[in-house]
Amino acid sequence: MSLVWEQVVVDAADPVALGRWWARALGWTVVNDDAEEFEIRPAPDRLPGLLFIRVPEGKSVKNRLHLDFRPDDQRAEVARLLGLGARHADVGQGEQTWVVLADPEGNEFCVLRSHTA
Repeated sequence: MSLVWEQVVVDAADPVALGRWWARALGWTVVNDDAEEFEIRPAPDRLPGLLFIRVPEGKSVKNRLHLDFRPDDQRAEVARLLGLGARHADVGQGEQTWVVLADPEGNEFCVLRSHTA
């Protein structure tokens, strides 16, 4: 196969601030700190990355694509992310085993329950 997954592109009002937030949340490395196209990766030579690009319009509806993360300890990870500035989000999920959060610009993502739970 000739396709390689390079990155996920995230629209942002402030690519640098949002990119730095995600770099802290994931423990990833900044590989491009341009104010218009800010990119982070797990390591400089590892893919895929997240590319945050400036857009003029704000987010207005639930994301059509979101990221899911499976931590070792869901409760501790949700608390850590909330401490970094995430917030709980309601996308109509009801009672579930995962927790829906939103980043500082409102992009939803899920913290799944631990494999050991």
